[in-house]
This record gives sequence, structure tokens and C-alpha cells, in this order.
Amino acid sequence: MSDKFDVIVIGAGPGGYVAAIRAAQLGLKTACVEKWIDGKGAPVLGGTCLNVGCIPSKALLESTHKYHEVKDNAAVHGINVNDVQMDVKQMVARKNTIVKNLTGGIAGLFKANGVTLLAGAGKLLAGKQVEVTANDGTVSVHAAENVILASGSVPVNIPPAPLTDGLILDNEGALNIDETPKRLGVIGAGVIGLEMGSVWARLGSEVTVLEAMDSFLALADQDVAKEAAKLLKKQKLDIRLGARVTGTEILDGKEVKVKFTDAEGDKEMIVDKLIVAVGRRPLTQNLLAGDSGVELDERGFIKVDEQCRTDMPGVFAIGDSVRGPMLAHKASEEGIMVADIVAGHKAQVNYDVVPNIIYTHPELAWVGKTEQELKAAGVKYKTGKFPFAASGRAMASNDTDGFVKIISDEVTDRVLGVHMVGGIASELIAQGVIAMEFCSTTEDLQLTMFAHPTVSEAVHEAALAVDNHAIHIANRKKR
Repeated sequence: MSDKFDVIVIGAGPGGYVAAIRAAQLGLKTACVEKWIDGKGAPVLGGTCLNVGCIPSKALLESTHKYHEVKDNAAVHGINVNDVQMDVKQMVARKNTIVKNLTGGIAGLFKANGVTLLAGAGKLLAGKQVEVTANDGTVSVHAAENVILASGSVPVNIPPAPLTDGLILDNEGALNIDETPKRLGVIGAGVIGLEMGSVWARLGSEVTVLEAMDSFLALADQDVAKEAAKLLKKQKLDIRLGARVTGTEILDGKEVKVKFTDAEGDKEMIVDKLIVAVGRRPLTQNLLAGDSGVELDERGFIKVDEQCRTDMPGVFAIGDSVRGPMLAHKASEEGIMVADIVAGHKAQVNYDVVPNIIYTHPELAWVGKTEQELKAAGVKYKTGKFPFAASGRAMASNDTDGFVKIISDEVTDRVLGVHMVGGIASELIAQGVIAMEFCSTTEDLQLTMFAHPTVSEAVHEAALAVDNHAIHIANRKKR
């Protein structure tokens, strides 16, 4: 057995690598275990987010959005462009370069902060010992005062649509499509399904999204969901709700026949590629020895308290393998919290202000409570909404779709939720998160000076609209 570590982190995704770096910064002897390798057998850091999730998908979304802007929207600015073409292979190559640069950057951060990388698959044994099985089969055991489990998650596969190389793909396979399919099918109208559908719709694919649920984006505020459905339909995404896939068939090794049922009965469609995007599940298989002292719930998530402690003292779990939304930023904040706690500091994640974002265009973003949640809880509230169509900066940018909506408590005026659809909603939502983190009221936002002309003025105007004082839209009623 090697020297004992203060902290061993299992997993080098956005939760694990952040936890390891923070622990090392706090003076703790830290190691991080990661099994991911590249085509040459070298360790790769960053987990799903950097390798086959957040970063590569945003690279493709950005490339295709720029293509769409030049091809379809440049003329409105007086820019005449002829015969615009997309080199899909170059687009994918650019995505791969970004991923390589970022994952390599984490390796550099490990070295700079003194984090020891243990390459291989990690498993928690009894007594806070960690077994690491290297890719060549070599096994080593390492002891730690504290262990942080950050194993992440994997895509959910469904029996009616088994993955088939090059034809039926999960999110990782979807990121490596290097030719525009004429017909693309997507199972699932969640974050991954809508983002990947948007990428290929912009490049000319006929995109059909099959969603088993009868409602669209049920967890979002319904004003946001309705606006998104309208705008995505304009972008030629054919989103079919209440459509449950019952089977698939490969035709001549080139096409996929998709069988599904909806309110009208049994149906079929033929596509060139099919993306399965029905969600993710915690990656906890083979992570824990039977006597590790850590328990899983009935869905395979690791049981933890609000500070990510497991039932085993000195063992914590963070990120996608525990309760809460499967979001990279949530995992990172949990990693920082746990590292601080291990170092003897007081720390807590505020789970009431976790932002959610879908990177279609316009983007969807929200934080806090939705109207439907507040109605169900019997909370008295008031709302204000401001459309980007009334924003001078949005007009100048030719990006006027969507709105900002703010919900506050009718009695205390405290901001309870911020919801938006807009071109840079992913950036603007931070204003709502900060406001809620500091328990701001809508009056606080009303009294805050926003620069003009900016898109962020929409947040200011939405706050004013809560009390019918918005300047650049007609008030709903006179006071």
C-alpha cells in the first residue's frame, strides 16, 4: 500500500477535478482517480462534461448558429453573402481541438496544484481504502482520511432502440456525426435532444423529436415552455408529444425504421440517424465494495445529506451520482463545498438557486420556482415580464425573440424565480442567481442601474413590470 492521502477523489469530471484542485489548494495531500483514456491509452480528464457533453455540444451549437446567422440573417444587416456552405468535418475537428485543449488544461492544473493522478478505475473498499485497477490490469490500493465519490453518470439506453454503430446513437455518438443526415430522429425532448436537434436542423436535416410525455419541458415555467415550443417549431423541429417508441429496425445497414405510438395509434418513420436522448443514470456500478459502508437508493444514487456526506464518516459523494439536477456547475459547487468541509471550514451549497439552461437559440434559462410550483404550494406571488422585442439592443442585434420573467412574493417582494428565453439567456440568468443568492427583492432590482443600451436592461424592466412600472412597454394597468 502506498502513502496515505488526506483526500482521494474518484472521478475527474467537473465535480471531481474541481474538488481535487480545491483540496490541494487548501494544503491537503490529494489524489484523483480517473479511468477515462484516449485512443492512445493516455489518461483523459474532464469527464463527460468536457469530453462528450457540455463543451463539445456547445462547440457544435456555436458553429451551426454562426452558419445559420450568415446564411439566413446576414442580409437584414445589409451583408450579401452567396453560396454559404458548412464543412461538417471541419466543424467536428474544431470541436475535438477545443476538447483536447481543455482536458489538457486540467492536467496542467493538477500538476500546478500538486494533485496526484491515479490512472484507472476506482473502487471504494472498507476503511476508506481505494482500489485502483489500471488499464493493464494492475491493481493498487491507496488509503485516505477522506474519500470523495464523483463517478458521474451515463446515458440511459432503452430496449426498443439498442445502440447501433453509426445509426442509433447516444449523446457521445451524436457528437461525432460528420455528415449532415437528410432525416434525423431524436428520442427525447430534453436538453440533449433539443440541442442536438437544433444543431442538425440548422444544417438542413429534417428533424423529428419523439417525446413520450404529453407535456413539453414540464419542469420549466410554462411561459418559457410555450414560447420555446413556438420558436423551435418555426425552426422546423417537428416535436411530437405523447410519442412512445416501441421498436426500431435497421434497413439495409443504412436507415433506421422507428416504430412508435401516439394518441392516433401505431406509426412508423424512417430516418438516416437516430439519437437516443432519454436521460442519464448515476454511474455507481462497481464503484463500491459490499463492505464500504456507503449505501445506494433504489435508483442507484448514492445516499447523502445536504453537505454530501454519505453514511460512512469521511466519505462524501457529489455530482450526478447523488440527488439533485445532473448539472456540471452543481457538481463543481458541491466539490468545492466538500473540500472546504474536509479542510475544517464551514460551507454549504444553496440548492434553491441552481440555474438551468438549454442552449438552443434562443436559449432557455431559469432559476428558482416556477409559477406552477408556486400555485401548487398556495404561495401568493406577482410577476413581471419584459419582451426582448422592446429592447433597443436586441433590435440592433436582430435577436428579439423571447422575454425575461420575474416572479416575486406578493407579501415580502423577495424574488422567487427568474425565467427567460433569449439570445444570451445563459449569460443573463446569472443576474437572477445573484439576486436570489442575496435574497433580493424586485425593488432592489428596480433601484439598480443597468447600462444602456444592453440586453440586460430586460431584467431591469421585468423587475419594474412586477409593479407595473416598466418604462418601455405599456403597463398592464394604471395605479
